Amino acid sequence: MRQGLGTQLRHLIDLLDGAVDAAYGEAGLDYRPRYTPVMRVLAAHDGLSIGRIAELAGITQPAVTQTLALMKADKLVTVTASDSDARQRVVRLSRHGRSLLGRLQECWDMTRRAADSLDADLPYPLSQCLREAIEALEKHPFGDRIRAARHRQADRHARPDAAVSPDLESE
Repeated sequence: MRQGLGTQLRHLIDLLDGAVDAAYGEAGLDYRPRYTPVMRVLAAHDGLSIGRIAELAGITQPAVTQTLALMKADKLVTVTASDSDARQRVVRLSRHGRSLLGRLQECWDMTRRAADSLDADLPYPLSQCLREAIEALEKHPFGDRIRAARHRQADRHARPDAAVSPDLESE
């Protein structure tokens, strides 16, 4: 049985994240791979809103909010009210979070080298394929594609002759 796209993607993420998680443990770090996009943004920019972190990290605001809750529990970040708008939250790396950056950078460098090695083993680099898939889905979202497939299926059932290939009709 052929695995669906979602099943394959989840399996790929499990394989990648499991190895990265193990590498953090081997480096003596109590750190989750899901923290990395947020951690990198906060390392480069001091004091950002959740929305700005999401924008710079390229992930959704709900994902950032969930990740920050875990990071706060692990004492990697501080979250305070903005001086200009008390409704706005400002996120910064904590002293503990900043103290990990050197060791994390080493892990990130090793992970990048491993990803480059994986890309070199494939006929088409995974990183390029993922980038192109994301761009294609930003132009034409997957939900739209599902609805289009549903409409094509409904059209085929409504018009049984539509199932005939156009090439066969011209012969």
